[in-house]
Amino acid sequence: MKLQFSFIIPVYNRPDETLELLQSFTTLQGNTNFEIVIVEDGSTITSKRIVEEFDTKLNVKYFFKENTGPGDSRNYGMQNASGNYFIILDSDCVLPPNYLNEVTQSLNLNYADCFGGPDAAQSSFSNLQKAINFAMTSFITTGGIRGSKNSVNEFQPRSFNMGISKKAFLASKGFGKIHPGEDPDLTIRLWQLGFKTKLIPEAFVYHKRRISWRKFYNQVHKFGLVRPILNVWHPSTKKITYWFPTVFSLGLIVSVILFFIGVNWVFYGFVLYFLLAFLLAVISTKSITVSLLAMVAILYQFFGYGLGFFKSTLAVSVLKKDPESHFPNLFFKS
Repeated sequence: MKLQFSFIIPVYNRPDETLELLQSFTTLQGNTNFEIVIVEDGSTITSKRIVEEFDTKLNVKYFFKENTGPGDSRNYGMQNASGNYFIILDSDCVLPPNYLNEVTQSLNLNYADCFGGPDAAQSSFSNLQKAINFAMTSFITTGGIRGSKNSVNEFQPRSFNMGISKKAFLASKGFGKIHPGEDPDLTIRLWQLGFKTKLIPEAFVYHKRRISWRKFYNQVHKFGLVRPILNVWHPSTKKITYWFPTVFSLGLIVSVILFFIGVNWVFYGFVLYFLLAFLLAVISTKSITVSLLAMVAILYQFFGYGLGFFKSTLAVSVLKKDPESHFPNLFFKS
């Protein structure tokens, strides 16, 4: 099958991000026979003028629709795309020059109807962006790649950097209305339909994550809220490891209490963990400042996700609440 790529990019009030991302498309090496589909998701500050600046440089389609969330906007983009393989990106990403070469080479060598790629931090990122990037991508935290480099049937792509064939999109009907959580939900449904997924480690993007501490906490808290809902929808995907952030957070609180009453060894275990994480952060970021901020990011990540996971498990698994009624902010109306 000859691969014909359509890049699908939902945008919401982010013209500056759209500009940076489109600029990175102009530096792509190799195959330039692709289209870009920008879907403006009900923005009040649109990217239309930015897109028009690239009319003579790139093959760009621009659509404006009412705000129905990123999942529905990606579906809208794929419905209006002309390619047979869709690559979905977040607007806060930037592509390295060899990105499409890596994707094409990998799919031609070992085809899969859905793939995901990692994210990385550019040297121009702020210290906070680099710290959060470490927390979200390190194997020692709850982040990292969702599967190993050799993983095929177990890898769960994320839609900041994700590819899906037109065939798989039509069969699965694309993303659902939950957000966040639409990515693993789609992946699980693709597996159930017999499609394979894989990681392309070389096809990374620079993911800016324009974020504050408050936004980061809210983001990981929502991730925690969503996971028990997915466990109810897809019981076979339950894993005991999803409890780790909750157990870690409670354990850290208990260890501090025990420390003040003279039981020190539990607390020292957590100290060793953070020392190891700090060392890995220094090696990765080559910055003491970023590494210290990364330790704060890990705490936000564990406590935010852990609390969200516990609350949602209690609501949907124990009290049998309807997820959409109990957590309306996690669902978009199509």
